Amino acid sequence: MSSANPTPAPETPVNPCLRFVARQPILTVDEQVFGYELFFRDGIEDYFRLPSKDTASRAVLDTSLLMGLDVLCDSRRAFLNCTRDTLLKDYVTLLPSRQAVVEILESVAPDDLVKAACVRLKEAGYVVALDDFVPDDPRIPLLEFADVIKVDLKAMQASEIPCMTKKYGGNTRRLLAEKVETREEFEVCKKAGYFYFQGYFFRRPELLQAREIPANRFNYLRLLQLVSKPEVEPRELEEIIKGEASLCYRLLRYLNSAAFGFSREIQSVRHALAMLGEREVRRWIRLVATLGAAERKPSDLVLSALVRARFCELLASKLPHAESDLFLIGLLSMMDAILEVPMGVVLEGISLEREIKAVLLGQESRLSPVYQIMVSQEDSDWSRLNQLCKELKIPEAFALDARWKAMEWAHEMTSSLPAHE
Repeated sequence: MSSANPTPAPETPVNPCLRFVARQPILTVDEQVFGYELFFRDGIEDYFRLPSKDTASRAVLDTSLLMGLDVLCDSRRAFLNCTRDTLLKDYVTLLPSRQAVVEILESVAPDDLVKAACVRLKEAGYVVALDDFVPDDPRIPLLEFADVIKVDLKAMQASEIPCMTKKYGGNTRRLLAEKVETREEFEVCKKAGYFYFQGYFFRRPELLQAREIPANRFNYLRLLQLVSKPEVEPRELEEIIKGEASLCYRLLRYLNSAAFGFSREIQSVRHALAMLGEREVRRWIRLVATLGAAERKPSDLVLSALVRARFCELLASKLPHAESDLFLIGLLSMMDAILEVPMGVVLEGISLEREIKAVLLGQESRLSPVYQIMVSQEDSDWSRLNQLCKELKIPEAFALDARWKAMEWAHEMTSSLPAHE
């Protein structure tokens, strides 16, 4: 991935209200800036503690939305590293196609879903680049979508450098030489027909930062629940966003950016949501809220919470639960671990009915069996599960099937949150 490999430095405290991103210029043959590649950073030093690739990709996209590509890249092209997850969820399409270059990482396998994502990107007018391309690269099936091929000079022999342009170049496909460190390397690549150049010879990555309004992660959780429903109530969505300063700021900044080219500024949250549209609202919220709620947390915690939530919701059709939202039992059951606060503190921040609160606090409740069935499945306590199903008159096969359906749904909804570091 890219040519930015700063030397690790001792860890220093980072202001959680600051967001960081590094950029490195990509130049043309006449050494003019064509664009910038953006890199994840988590502090003011020119280094980073390597996160998962999905984490880094989403974090850079999120920062790009917050700061704006016009600011980050001086109105030039922005090359953004995209994992398979980022591609399949169309997160990059939250950014304008006239600026964003979709840089597909070397770890992305060219399966049918990835190809379909590339088709969507090309139809939407995005430039597609293949990162760290090598001879006989496994991503050769993606060449039909590629506008730029990035060649890592350090990953091949000198004799292979000119061969890449002959084999993979074309009238509409440009080659970019990465990790150009000397004038000699630059001249060799230019003579070989390379069109773009990137590396320490031109400039090391420079760090940019922006101040972020602190967020209440409880509101992120409420939003994740809201956009998981088949129908979203606009007024409810508006009220949550209006009650969370960081979300409101992000939304208005996003819509007032050059990405949309609106003739006038968005002046209210309601106006912003109407202009964005329900589909785009859902995707934007899933990206921002997922990152916020699970910040610095292993993905299995958030994923497990959503599996639990969907499982309880599926059981609702078989149980007398009045108006109780069983989804909330599962969703909130792991929030104490995710937020690292006692469950009592979690529940202070959310208005809930007494029966649900009682379950989550381990107190007696008519909804306790729902929680017990959920836990017995997770613990593979089949005798207990069988007993509970009989007591509640739920077919055991239904409960088992609901668990699998919940897992499938949670994986889709969470879009594979960052792995445990």
